[in-house]
Amino acid sequence: MQALAFLLIGFFAIIKASDLLVDSASSIAIKCKVPKMLIALTIVSFGTCAPELAISFNSVMSKNGTMAFANVVGSCIVNVFLIIGLAAIIKPIKVKHNTIKKELPILLLVTSSFSVLMLDSLFNSKSNNVFSRADGIVLILLFIMFVAYLVQLFRGRAIDEAEERVSTKYDNMIIAILVLILSIVMISISSEIIVTNATKLAKMIGLSEKIITMTAIVIGTSLPELMLTVTSAKKGEFDMTIGNIIGTNIFNICIVLGLPVSIYGDILLENFSIIDILVVFLSSFNLYIFAKSERTISKKEGIIMLLIFLVYYIYLFI
Repeated sequence: MQALAFLLIGFFAIIKASDLLVDSASSIAIKCKVPKMLIALTIVSFGTCAPELAISFNSVMSKNGTMAFANVVGSCIVNVFLIIGLAAIIKPIKVKHNTIKKELPILLLVTSSFSVLMLDSLFNSKSNNVFSRADGIVLILLFIMFVAYLVQLFRGRAIDEAEERVSTKYDNMIIAILVLILSIVMISISSEIIVTNATKLAKMIGLSEKIITMTAIVIGTSLPELMLTVTSAKKGEFDMTIGNIIGTNIFNICIVLGLPVSIYGDILLENFSIIDILVVFLSSFNLYIFAKSERTISKKEGIIMLLIFLVYYIYLFI
């Protein structure tokens, strides 16, 4: 009962913190006259990745590669198929031309590279699937490329006139920044509370480590993205909706996994199958295809995403 009570407290805190984060990040973008997409791709997405980063470093340091890898693989799948799917059902997500032309292809490149790096046995049938230090360095190089794009975005893309006319929740920049920092801290703490108590409940039921990671931990640490994406979709802040997921998945793959592996060495992927790898690739591919169709992710496409998520998670439990 105590674990359940803390779980509910964590959910309440993360919902409130996500609402504050969207409003403060949007206010900062408008006040600084930078695109909301840039704020979503950087401050917001990196901030909401704090729980995944902590879990990944702790698990790799303790030689628990399964948890580190399941954390990233599961997060990428949940972020697109569950979170974007739910957001699209609540309100169809409008995607800007620049996002389809630039940000989504970068995500597709990073995810495709990640998927190929996981398939050692496909190129050499005698070898096991191992995620090596060299693979981690490749991911970090891809992240450097992404950062270079962000620098170019900051210099080259001006704020839309429509965005400039929108009223802000926080008129004072200092207050907006303080609220942003506070909301990220609240999200990190409440995520930790949720993950800890959800894991306790899962272990009481008797689930395996991979299943616990892919359910209680992954969904728990993805709650910041879930609440932020759903909240921003409701408010029509579509740049924040899609930008948060793009930035989060790139950061998850390149830094949350790539950095600890580059530092601490190889991870053996004995608990992961071609199905897991295929679904990770499909997450970015489907997002790109759906966004490209009429530059909107419709309710019907959101339902398709949720169905893929459900089928994959049913497969995990079989």
